[in-house]
Amino acid sequence: MGFWFWFWFMLFCASSKVSFSYPDGFLSLSCGGTNFVDSSNIKWVSDSDYVTIGNTAIVNFVEGTAYSQVPVRFFPNSPGRKCYSLPINVSSSVLVRAQFVYKNYDGLKAPPAFSVSLGTAISTTINLTSTDPWTEEFIWPVNKDSLPLCLQSIPGAGVPVISTLEVRPLPQGAYKTGLEGFPNKFLRKSHRINCGNNNGALRYPLDQYDRIWDADRDFSPFHVSTGFKRKSTVNLSSLKETPPAAVLQTARFLVRKEVLTYNLPLDTLGDYYIILYFAGILPVFPSFDILINGDVIRPNYTVKSSEASALFITRKGIKSLNITMKSIRFYPQINGIEVYEIVDIPSESSSTTVSALQVIQQSTGLDLGWQDDPCSPTPWDHIGCEGNLVTSLELSDINLRSISPTFGDLLDLKSLDLHNTSLSGEIQNLGGLLELEKMNLSFNQLTSFGFDLEDLINLQILDLQNNSLQGIVPDSLGELKELHLLNLENNKLQGTLPESMNRESLEVRTSGNLCLSFSLLTCNGDSRNHSYETPEVTIVTKKKHDVHNHLGVVLGAVGGAVLALFIVSLSVFLYTRRNKTEVTYTTRADTEMRNWNAAKLFSYKEIKAATNNFKEVIGRGSFGSVYLGKLQDGKLIAVKVRFDKSQIGADSFINEVSLLSQIRHQSLVSLEGFCHESKQQILVYEYLPGGSLANNLYGANSKRVTLSWVRRLKIAVDAAKGLDYLHNGSEPRIIHRDVKSSNILLDMEMNAKVCDFGLSKQVTQADATHVTTVVKGTAGYLDPEYYSTQQLTEKSDVYSFGVVLLELICGREPLCHSGTPDSFNLVLWAKPYLQAGAFEIVDDSLKGTFDTESMRKAALIASRSVEREAPRRPTIAEVLSELKEAYSIQLSYLASTGHVN
Repeated sequence: MGFWFWFWFMLFCASSKVSFSYPDGFLSLSCGGTNFVDSSNIKWVSDSDYVTIGNTAIVNFVEGTAYSQVPVRFFPNSPGRKCYSLPINVSSSVLVRAQFVYKNYDGLKAPPAFSVSLGTAISTTINLTSTDPWTEEFIWPVNKDSLPLCLQSIPGAGVPVISTLEVRPLPQGAYKTGLEGFPNKFLRKSHRINCGNNNGALRYPLDQYDRIWDADRDFSPFHVSTGFKRKSTVNLSSLKETPPAAVLQTARFLVRKEVLTYNLPLDTLGDYYIILYFAGILPVFPSFDILINGDVIRPNYTVKSSEASALFITRKGIKSLNITMKSIRFYPQINGIEVYEIVDIPSESSSTTVSALQVIQQSTGLDLGWQDDPCSPTPWDHIGCEGNLVTSLELSDINLRSISPTFGDLLDLKSLDLHNTSLSGEIQNLGGLLELEKMNLSFNQLTSFGFDLEDLINLQILDLQNNSLQGIVPDSLGELKELHLLNLENNKLQGTLPESMNRESLEVRTSGNLCLSFSLLTCNGDSRNHSYETPEVTIVTKKKHDVHNHLGVVLGAVGGAVLALFIVSLSVFLYTRRNKTEVTYTTRADTEMRNWNAAKLFSYKEIKAATNNFKEVIGRGSFGSVYLGKLQDGKLIAVKVRFDKSQIGADSFINEVSLLSQIRHQSLVSLEGFCHESKQQILVYEYLPGGSLANNLYGANSKRVTLSWVRRLKIAVDAAKGLDYLHNGSEPRIIHRDVKSSNILLDMEMNAKVCDFGLSKQVTQADATHVTTVVKGTAGYLDPEYYSTQQLTEKSDVYSFGVVLLELICGREPLCHSGTPDSFNLVLWAKPYLQAGAFEIVDDSLKGTFDTESMRKAALIASRSVEREAPRRPTIAEVLSELKEAYSIQLSYLASTGHVN
């Protein structure tokens, strides 16, 4: 008895082990949950080891709901993709099934919407507002040992969530018949119907591959018959899909009608794969025509007894599906239906490109969220693609230190942005990027051009500003025929530019270098550039050595007496020849002016035609009026007409136009030309349609609300660049003398340029110094030290610009007679707050949108700029440096928070 007891006991244990063994190849993930075994004896495991990003969270539904035991993993907004890496251990296709549940887990009553991708393909969009829970099934052709499934956020549509994720191996060769004309595709389930069965869904263990077969239901008003079920042996050997016997043992058929119809809804217009299953479970051999959307795809189809068969059908570009069986003999029948959307699988990027990018990511020391394919289903952060080609890479503000050889493997790059990445030394390892069109290496510490640039034959834009490049510009750069913008500003270059660069199609920006020009006689930058300016100016002459000054006094005393006698004698002669002199002088002046290449000489007739007889006034001042004009080529201009000629003679006007013609900088409004005819003194400037900063802040159509902090900083940086050029980039140095928000103009892209339509502010006496002068300026902006001493320096411009910065920060004008008396003057009111880091006085429209450190930097440099004593103020170069840092900090803040500029 003991023997038989142990025999049956061991047999029971063996049988129990078999019945409780887990299916081979099944992977069942409880997303956010723990390990367990369900009622079908399928083992579920936590998804923690399969999530490829760390920024996720887990939530269990509250008790009392229908889904109280269902976990959910949600993916808060974070850079990169939210992905699972699913291991695939079979060589056949696999079924991938995912369930998404919201059920108000966060209490916000805001079901999310997001897209789901498999591999490189966006597979579908989940909208839990319409259906909750939502289940998706896919059939994926295995070509690798792992498969990424990712959730892609939709801006403004909530946080992606997932509850379960399953992978099931499918029979070898299944779901491929008839798809030869659809390469690189996978299938998304639309319908899987167990025809004739009304007793709920069928799945594992009845279907050994755990496909879910939905119960039959009426899909059209014509579908009125009942199902038929018969247990019989059916030969399945001819069907690679191996549908379960339980599905083939039930059928839908009609007894009294000749037409059996299914009208199946489809989600989207697309291509579809349809499988119809038939099994001979009746003692008769029914024959019928099979129609898809009205087209006969198989006439006189016969179902044979005890045999199973299937039809595989593809249809392109359909948005609804009608399946009809029209009787020929006996009654039509059908046992099962599967319908799948055919989805394209985009090509992967080359392995060389992927490897190079992964090495670059490692070299940054950062997790950039780069995983799987860089282009599909959506490009990685910092990456731009055309199809499966990586065509742009933007890694600004990341500490790279050097350009590694790996960059040379990105052969399809058209745009490369490595500005402010701490690059130093020589430009190198880029010679193989023959498709490159745009490259930004600005704001680094590069010292040498290297030799790679000459190979970039398709390069169109090269930005090398604000580096430490030394020596001369190599001739090879001028040989790049496609190059149309070369920015070399603020380096340590000198010498003549290559003559090959001296062409109309190429704009070269050179300000801020030691001495860089097409001519050794000119060191103020390329005078051919068309995007620079002409402000109202005061010239600061350099002081001579004291010995020379004393000698000048002695010689001046002696020479003055002789000169006085000469002038008295000459004045009589000049008076009698006045009329003739005026004519010859005008001719000489016009001849000189026509020889200037930088500014066009307009006739008075041309000016009248361009302004429609001075019809539209766009500005007025003590100098006269400014009119809107339009040249024959359609270009808009601003025309300044002086009405008071008593303060400035012909010589001064000619000298000033000559000077203004040489001032060229992208942050200064450029002088387009002039008119000196019929005693007219007219200057023609480029027209900027964005209006002045003052109008944008305070005008009737103020854009103050749209002037975000980052835009205001960009305007400040642009204006500071213009002033820095006047103070440090031109020779002689120039003091603007009337910096204010109304003298900062904006173009359509909100780029700022400094202007000044005030030639009347020039000192005209021949023997007057340009340092000590009559005070000119605008109340509220005027330097108090200049006002009290009449000593004009560059620090006077710094003070005025500091007031502009306060305007940008506080959003109010320099002088205001509303409120309490201690708030009338912007400088006196704002400076104590800003120095203390108290930002309650910041413009209300900016609050909550700026980085505190960015505001702190801007506020402190503004406060220092408006110090009463000039020596305590920074230089404009120091102001520019601090503003650039504040601007960079704010850009980083916006990128990290996902805000729009």
